[in-house]
Amino acid sequence: MQDIPVEQLTEAQASQELQRLASILAAADIAYHQKDAPEISDAEYDALKRRNAAIEAKFPDLKLPDSPSEKVGAPVASGFGKVTHAVAMLSLSNAFSDEDVYDFDERVRKFLGITGQVAYTAEPKIDGLSLSLRYENGRLVQAATRGDGEVGENVTANALTIGDIPAEIGGAPSVLEVRGEVYMSHDDFAALNERQSASGGKTFANPRNAAAGSLRQLDATITKTRPLRFFAYAWGEVSEPLADTQFGAIARLASLGFQTNPLTRLCDGPADMIAHYTSIERQRATLGYDIDGVVYKVNDLTLQGRLGFRSNNPRWATAHKFPAEIATTQLEDIEIQVGRTGALSPVARLKPVTVGGVVVSNATLHNEDYIAGRDSNGTPIRDGRDIRIGDWVSVYRAGDVIPKIKDVDLSRRPADAKPYSFPTQCPICGSDAIREPGEAVARCTGGLICPAQAVEKLKHFVSRSAFDIEGLGAKQVEAFYTEGWVKEPADIFTLAKNHGDELKTREGWGEKSVTNLFAAIEERRTIPLNRLIFALGIRHVGETAAMLLARRYNSWETFHANMEAARDHRGPDWEALNDIDGVGEVMAASLVDYFHEAQARAALERLVSELDVTDVAAPATDGSPVVGKTVVFTGTLEKMTRAEAKARAEALGAKVSGSVSAKTDIVVAGPGAGSKLKKAEELGVDVMDEDAWLALIG
Repeated sequence: MQDIPVEQLTEAQASQELQRLASILAAADIAYHQKDAPEISDAEYDALKRRNAAIEAKFPDLKLPDSPSEKVGAPVASGFGKVTHAVAMLSLSNAFSDEDVYDFDERVRKFLGITGQVAYTAEPKIDGLSLSLRYENGRLVQAATRGDGEVGENVTANALTIGDIPAEIGGAPSVLEVRGEVYMSHDDFAALNERQSASGGKTFANPRNAAAGSLRQLDATITKTRPLRFFAYAWGEVSEPLADTQFGAIARLASLGFQTNPLTRLCDGPADMIAHYTSIERQRATLGYDIDGVVYKVNDLTLQGRLGFRSNNPRWATAHKFPAEIATTQLEDIEIQVGRTGALSPVARLKPVTVGGVVVSNATLHNEDYIAGRDSNGTPIRDGRDIRIGDWVSVYRAGDVIPKIKDVDLSRRPADAKPYSFPTQCPICGSDAIREPGEAVARCTGGLICPAQAVEKLKHFVSRSAFDIEGLGAKQVEAFYTEGWVKEPADIFTLAKNHGDELKTREGWGEKSVTNLFAAIEERRTIPLNRLIFALGIRHVGETAAMLLARRYNSWETFHANMEAARDHRGPDWEALNDIDGVGEVMAASLVDYFHEAQARAALERLVSELDVTDVAAPATDGSPVVGKTVVFTGTLEKMTRAEAKARAEALGAKVSGSVSAKTDIVVAGPGAGSKLKKAEELGVDVMDEDAWLALIG
């Protein structure tokens, strides 16, 4: 299905593909931002996010509440103090072609209502680790990584060891957050790996990993021995403006003693931006450090302010990425992995190959159809070439775990290579593996009797966004499951009573570590409703959806009662569940059915009896007069563009719709309003002009 063009996807296929993309991208975010060990390449990641965005654009009602398009980075790892950014550190939208750059410029001008040319800055996009430096009265008081965009890691002591980062600056605003990228040059990277190898230490896959791993050392004396550098390119909180323009602000940072990229240029429109992109791309191999594209930003800071932000990126900037790299290697085996939902996922085991400085040994094969050379509708992909063990395959440039196979070289296929036969039974528990009509993947029917599914569900239960039990990670879950001590979530909370004494005698465990583990488990007996819902691992219910549900139902008792009442997929409780913005019928069915599956229900009852589930209140909206209301804009707006009006309404907690219905609360009608205004009047919806709307929202 992943090779079916978006325009050819059915609604059912699109829903499944969005789930697949969300899972892959979530794992990739953790691997890249938290573990400094990328599992897929930037190009692969970008391609997956583009596909996700395209599907969401075609099927907006299928957009997941925890969509990858709404996320930035990954949660902070343990071991570092947490820093809440005064101004969020967001990611950038991406452009991959000249056409995308022209589209970006058109969106900017359309949003602002400008017909003339807009000036932009263009600078190399450094492939390193984002860092924010907070100066107060000229002294560096805090350095933090991006983390998930809202909360990062406190790496102040480490940052102070980097030569490009001054401990004190003069002539700066009293509060100044300087943002930029920590990186390592090619020469310094090679020298570091030589030293590491000579001393028997860890060598690094590429300069980005080396820089990230070096900055995130718990011992700053280790960071001090690593040749890290820093380019400044932006700012966060400031007590007074640095300049009136992006270009002027970067020059100001340089005057304060920060290294800024000498290839930063001021460009007049998209043609000039693309010309500079081409110039930088030609110099890429000789720069001495890794870059993966060029970043464009609107130069006028007043216009940046008007453009504002989407949920996870600014409207006034984009990253023009370089094309992916490809390498060829041999497919040595195909293995089947079983996930927590029972999905059978084929993985290619490859003869290790270095692609752009990264060692690749595994690749995703997606599903049965992909291996056979067809999509889920039977349409040929790769011109119908199947994939067989022993084949020579081309692989996208990627990280060292799961890149993507692009094609097969039939001229090098071994004479004894046979078509791959996809299993019809689970390789773990032997249960039937069934592919339901319309599904892209086969799933093990074993449920909780399948060890693979049970273990993966338990891993999810203790994951960071779920119960997040300190000292109980994937390795410990596997060990306890194998031992027979933890077969379901409730067993975690009876572990001390049933196996406490035994655990103290096991290798790797002692009195202190066991005491700490049981204390951490006890601490999690009290859990907010949203975390419990997410931890259950219900299909289609991600972290954001769990919060939506928790805020809607507030308490476990209310939530549980409503799921019970909706069991027949009809009635007022079923309709109320479907009416929650961001839920939808697929998720609603998954939720309700989970509560009425006998095994899951019994396990859930045992779990909840061990817990104190705390209520979750709906968020305050600072007295917004339009929070929760559905608003429709129609006709011509004269004091702001339609995009600006929508952004302001959403920021105040309103939902902006493109059509009028009985659920519409307000219609803002400007000159030229037509059928939408007429329908609003027929339905008795509150209609106001632009001045009245502006007066309402203040």
